[in-house]
Amino acid sequence: MERSQERNGGEGVAGREPGGEGLRLRREIGLWSAVSLMAGCMIGSGVFMSPQGVLVYMGSPGASLVVWAGCGLLAMMGALCYAELSALVPKSGGEYAYILQIFGSLPAFLVIYTFVLLVRPAAIAAVSLSFAEYAVTPFYPGCSLMPQAVLKGVAASCILLLMLVNCWSSRLATMLVNVCAVAKVFSLLVIVVGGAVVLGQGRGHTETFLLAFHNTTQQAGRIGMAFYQGMWSFDGWNNVNYVVEELKNPKQNLVWAVMIAIPLVTSLYLLVNISYLLVLSPNEILSSDAMAVSWGLLLEFLPLTLCCPRNQVLGAWAWLVPLAVVLSTFGSANGMFFGGSRVCYVAAREGHMLPWLDHLWNHHWLSLVLADKEEESSSTLQGPHHHPCHHAPCFSLPGAGAHHRPPPD
Repeated sequence: MERSQERNGGEGVAGREPGGEGLRLRREIGLWSAVSLMAGCMIGSGVFMSPQGVLVYMGSPGASLVVWAGCGLLAMMGALCYAELSALVPKSGGEYAYILQIFGSLPAFLVIYTFVLLVRPAAIAAVSLSFAEYAVTPFYPGCSLMPQAVLKGVAASCILLLMLVNCWSSRLATMLVNVCAVAKVFSLLVIVVGGAVVLGQGRGHTETFLLAFHNTTQQAGRIGMAFYQGMWSFDGWNNVNYVVEELKNPKQNLVWAVMIAIPLVTSLYLLVNISYLLVLSPNEILSSDAMAVSWGLLLEFLPLTLCCPRNQVLGAWAWLVPLAVVLSTFGSANGMFFGGSRVCYVAAREGHMLPWLDHLWNHHWLSLVLADKEEESSSTLQGPHHHPCHHAPCFSLPGAGAHHRPPPD
């Protein structure tokens, strides 16, 4: 495959894939965008809702914090293994590309259709429904059950909006990832600072930490369920591997993204859980369906909270918590779209999906590059910016324009 050096130090693909199968997307994702994508996909609704499950299964606050640290370590080990695989198989697509390279076409074919038809749509639908639930709750104060038609309509609108964003511009989708990631980190810092303020005022439940490991479970099944609850909040650590071909200087930036994003998220999760334990009593924790909501909201503003009809920390600013959950779920769904579309592109390029899914938009115009025909790719690369399908409208994959340069001599 012919390559040329990008100005940023990464490898820009200016030639055909092996066998003339297609062109690669332009490298536009830098280090901090990769960190934002990884951290933004991990920080979803889980950290606002699942800490109670970890605590219930482990039986003690100290053991629950150990589980959160262990989940971060597992995510780090998995991400580093994926980074090593990415160095050996420098293609987008994540586990699909690795299975295709190692085990062959049939297992990869089964994986991609499971991913496209079941795994990724179900994940996007679940996250979008969480987004809708927290988005519409302030408009239905005092209602214990929101209208399902409204919830599904808002969730469908979220999915449609993110689809349009990712179809229109890869750069716009990346910008949205960065903005949502910053908002998520800021919202978690608000919870951490709030817990520190409560502790400084002497109103924290410090007795919780006096016997931190009292009543810790010894049952392997309960420990496994606690890790399952915690790992849900770390889901998304592999999303950057879906877009390796768009990553600038991938051999260096992918490892740096892992080393920055996962420790950052793990530290924030530990501090947020400590803040929960300082502000909420054990009974409030066990009776709450969403610990972050109980931490910061009035009961009448969020019916999901089953306890604590008083202001906990934020008072009149309690609306920041549902806003944080809305931004977190919206950003997570956007990350799923961004990575999932690249998996479809790679699978189509390998002949495992419909061939028009490996078409690329050239900037924002409707002129397309047909990446599945060797002779058309060759004429596009070696001549002026002539696109053989200027007058042939067809569907295209959400993504950036193809990067065109004449091959080196």
